[in-house]
Amino acid sequence: MHHCGTQVLQTGRLTLRQLTIDDSEMMFGNWAGDPEVTRYLRWNAHRNWAETAEYLNFVTQQYPDPAFYSWGIEERATGILIGTISLGKGEPDPGWPPACDRLGPPWEAGYCLGRKWWDRGYATEALCAVRDFWFGTVRGKWLCCCHAYENVASGAVMQKAGFTYHHDAVMHRFDGTEVPCRVYFLLRSQVQLPG
Repeated sequence: MHHCGTQVLQTGRLTLRQLTIDDSEMMFGNWAGDPEVTRYLRWNAHRNWAETAEYLNFVTQQYPDPAFYSWGIEERATGILIGTISLGKGEPDPGWPPACDRLGPPWEAGYCLGRKWWDRGYATEALCAVRDFWFGTVRGKWLCCCHAYENVASGAVMQKAGFTYHHDAVMHRFDGTEVPCRVYFLLRSQVQLPG
């Protein structure tokens, strides 16, 4: 792999870019402070924008690491920040087929959008952009992602981006709570990259 850090990615409707501390209020107001948005995620809704600022301070310090990937999802037409998407090292999972294990440790995609922007195809558009960046630029060999069993909308996003359901597993929230989830994967050989 050729890690190159969080680069700006553009799609027809979105710009994926590095987050900054100046995004605190917009991130808190548009999604991070909404318990409905974070219901199925590993983290709880932020209590106030200062908590969001603390999180963003941590993120911005990681950007010099070429193996750190965390984007803000910005709507190009309005310049409004509507969510985030990231890639990170996945947890070891004995459920993966041997073919995946031979390709190296899993990297996992995760995303989150504010409720106002649900059901518009934005999550799929962002996931496809990150998928193509991972396989085309970073030259990663495979990707995985998972969603809480009840979050069927997230599963639909993964399938539209070409991911295949593989097995059920248990995800742990940051507070230790177990969440049954469905796990998907995608090999570079299964993706037709643009250009």
